Amino acid sequence: MPSPDRAAVLYDADCGFCRWSLAKLLAWDRRGRLRPVALQAPEAARLLGDMDEQRRMRSWHLVREDGSRTSGGTALAPLLELLPGGRAPAAALKRFPGSLERGYRWVADHRGLLGKPITRAAVERAEARIAERSA
Repeated sequence: MPSPDRAAVLYDADCGFCRWSLAKLLAWDRRGRLRPVALQAPEAARLLGDMDEQRRMRSWHLVREDGSRTSGGTALAPLLELLPGGRAPAAALKRFPGSLERGYRWVADHRGLLGKPITRAAVERAEARIAERSA
């Protein structure tokens, strides 16, 4: 079930780039409106119940407090709306949903390459932030 006060951000816990990126969003989220949930966790299956595992693992997902959900590139604008100062960038992104989704797919398809420059220490700091916010 969705949390009444925080949106769930579902991410791939096996991906260092994904964990690092999520930690950056959590750092921006000074109001604590986001709650990280690993796609591999049982809660993810409950939140994305009607979605098959292949589709679930293909991208990240945002499940808002009201239970509505979005995935991939189209989830970025609603996520930004939850963050301090994020409404203006979200409004701009909503104008280009096709481009946003293509951009997201490129990043998702190249996350291994994009993650290479991220140090193990940076990933460990990201893991600590995620663990702190998961509680």
